[in-house]
Amino acid sequence: MQRSRLATNFLRLTRQIWLLAALTILLTILFGAIGFALIENLSLIDAVYLATQTVVTVGYGDLPPKSEAGRIFATVFMLVGGGAVVYALSMLAQELVQSGIVVALSQQRRKHNMSKLQNHFIVCGAGRVGARIIKELKKQNCEFVVLEADEKKVAPLIEAGEMVIVGDATLEENLKRARVSSARGLAACLPDDADNVYVVLTARDLNKEMHIVARAIEEQAEPKLIRAGANRVVAPTIIGSLSMARALIKPAIADFMDSIVAEEMDLVFEDFLIEPSSVYAGKKLKDTNLRTELDLVVIAIRRGSGERIFHPSGETEIEAGDLLILIGRAETMQKLLQQTGKTISK
Repeated sequence: MQRSRLATNFLRLTRQIWLLAALTILLTILFGAIGFALIENLSLIDAVYLATQTVVTVGYGDLPPKSEAGRIFATVFMLVGGGAVVYALSMLAQELVQSGIVVALSQQRRKHNMSKLQNHFIVCGAGRVGARIIKELKKQNCEFVVLEADEKKVAPLIEAGEMVIVGDATLEENLKRARVSSARGLAACLPDDADNVYVVLTARDLNKEMHIVARAIEEQAEPKLIRAGANRVVAPTIIGSLSMARALIKPAIADFMDSIVAEEMDLVFEDFLIEPSSVYAGKKLKDTNLRTELDLVVIAIRRGSGERIFHPSGETEIEAGDLLILIGRAETMQKLLQQTGKTISK
């Protein structure tokens, strides 16, 4: 955030200097034009022309001052006006050089920060879907890299100091620049199914363990994305239509689910991995503080073997390697997650 403020302040200062330089040149020419018009009795166009000739030092080849007073004014105007314009132009040149240096340093800093990334997320595509994913990643304080070919879409992210690669996400070299080999997850949300298939295929070849979520435009693209290596495929059109159908048929359920998503009830979902050293490993669910002290609901347990237990009873034993799917209030969920060093956002 501090980097974002510094970048914004620098851009604002640069614009002010450019405006000041342009205003200085215009006022100088205007001052000279008024002087020449009054002293030499010239028309406005001729006066502006003569003043411009003077400040840019091109000489008086066709319209020199004719009167003695005009020459005296021209001499003073050359010293004062010419100096003002030279100073304004030097400010502009200095800002151009400094802007280039700042841009180069910013790019170098982002490149350096990107080279140290571990366990981060990669978002391929910054359109409507990608923008919402980025917003959620920022909300959860996750490290991420954005790959987008259209620079206009990521201009605000670049200005904010986020790690962005302007380039084609389907190219292997760009995925390598985003350090896909050490990434935790990748979201392929390009607006074309074929491109998403290619991204998933390339990313899976470079990182066998990474979790990949892909967007499907057409329903028939889902099996292709799965075969390419996606762990999960999301079709916004299908999900949206199912959500509308639920809102139409079961409005109470739809309202409840929407209130959770909108966090109006201060409820959050979380997955909690049971490490071998966890205090919960080897205990029955009824003997833990999950339900009593923390008031968390265990919706399901996914065993390390892949077995899924929905709505487990109190007699269910928690094993190392289990993944608990929980729902509860953000405050009490945070107490649980502190055991693993994780955090959640309200």
